[in-house]
Amino acid sequence: MPNAQPVLHILCGKIASGKSTLAAQLGAAPGAVLISEDAWLDALFADALQSLDDYVRCSGKLRRVMQPHVAALLETGLSVVLDFAANTPGQRRWLRTLAATPGVAHRLHFLDMSDDACLARLRARNALGAHPFTVSDAQFHEFNRHFTPPTAEEGFTVLHYGDGRDVRPWDPAR
Repeated sequence: MPNAQPVLHILCGKIASGKSTLAAQLGAAPGAVLISEDAWLDALFADALQSLDDYVRCSGKLRRVMQPHVAALLETGLSVVLDFAANTPGQRRWLRTLAATPGVAHRLHFLDMSDDACLARLRARNALGAHPFTVSDAQFHEFNRHFTPPTAEEGFTVLHYGDGRDVRPWDPAR
C-alpha cells in the first residue's frame, strides 16, 4: 500500500547500537519495505567478508545494484527502510542521493550509543549466534575508527536516539 508521501529511513550508529532492531520496527509499518544490508551481504558475499576492506568492496557492489531498485520503490510511493550503514560521510552521500528522489521525505535515525553499551550488546549478540556476522571486539574498534556522526551540513532530517533509546532533539554541535 503506497504512502501519501514515501519516506526513506536511514540508520546511523555503531555496530550493535540497535540499527537492525529499529529498522525491523520501522519496516513493519504499512506501506514500508525493509532492505537489510547484512542479509544481502550474507547471501551474496559471506565467504568473501573477512576484513574491513572486504566489507567496503562488497558493500559498494551491493549499493550500486540497490540504488535503482530503492529509487523505483520510492517512486511507486512505498517507504523504504534501508538498514545499511550510514556511518561515514561517504556512505551518507550515497544515501543522500536516494533521499533526493522527488516527493520523498527522509529520516536519518542516529543511534548515539556509547562504546561500552554497544560492546555489551555485541557480545550478547555473538553469544546468541543469530546474527549473520560475528564481530570481535577488535573488529568493532577497527570499524569505529571510521565512524563519524552526522553533521548539519549534510542536510538530513535527524532523529537522535541516546543510550536509553529516548528520541530527543538533535544538536550537531554537541
